[in-house]
Amino acid sequence: MTVPPGVDVPSPRTPSVSAFRITDGKAGPYGITAGPDDALWITLVHRGCVARLTLDGAFTEYALDAPGCRPTVITPGPDGALWFTRLQDHRIGRVTVDGQVASFPLPTPGGGPYGITAGPDGALWFTETAGNRIGRITVDGEVTEFPLPVEGGFPSAITTGPDGALWFTLNGTNAIGRLTPDGDTAVHPLPTESAGPVGIAADGRGLWFAEILAGRIGRMSADGRITEFPLPDPAARPHAVVAAADGECWFTAWGTGRIGRVTEDGGITEHALPDPASEPHGIAVGPDGALWAALETGGVARVERLP
Repeated sequence: MTVPPGVDVPSPRTPSVSAFRITDGKAGPYGITAGPDDALWITLVHRGCVARLTLDGAFTEYALDAPGCRPTVITPGPDGALWFTRLQDHRIGRVTVDGQVASFPLPTPGGGPYGITAGPDGALWFTETAGNRIGRITVDGEVTEFPLPVEGGFPSAITTGPDGALWFTLNGTNAIGRLTPDGDTAVHPLPTESAGPVGIAADGRGLWFAEILAGRIGRMSADGRITEFPLPDPAARPHAVVAAADGECWFTAWGTGRIGRVTEDGGITEHALPDPASEPHGIAVGPDGALWAALETGGVARVERLP
């Protein structure tokens, strides 16, 4: 192609990738989400804290009442607070944007809550990995539990789907589950055996999920059709996913220290973090529109999202 004189041709841009330390390596940043206060909220799984990180770098930790409670996944609630699971002491936690913390016990002992999401009904919904149940908690702390129709399902992450139902990964039985707010449950087996689904997220048309053992990202359409996208490195161990837009999924590759993007037409792009051993876990779209990931070695990563 010949470029006419005086015409500037824009050069392709490469997204900027950065990572920086926010705490020591013993704290364990794990879950991350954007709060209603235009800040990022992070669980520190090994320290028993939740933390707030502003876009200009201000970092504040809020200690929980049990240092060994292992806060894991965190999400904004319908009440303007942040809600999170406490895997080790089997409670659901809540923190306000000014740092007031509270927690609520589960009816089932040893439930092991992990994933959590805001539901379509003004409540929070969560998974119980050890209890093999899906739970619902109102903003007043009232908990209802729904037993699953499979043994050893190990429900992990959960999200509200475009159809208004709750969708969750069944890591132990290699399937995706669906639960309506009134308790009807269905189970959809995955095509790949022993895929080990973990993270799940919804866009306006379908669901995305990570297959940590198979090294794939999966997509389920509204009519139940499943497509799987193998990642370039089978040992990537994709963990968490977030739908940044319809037809676009971003994921953390815990095994290779990368942040990746998959589109519904099969396009895959991966971005290496400065430290390949940084252990990226949770991922979220930040208040600035970039992708942010929690690094269990003590930091966070930011990947610019280009148009």
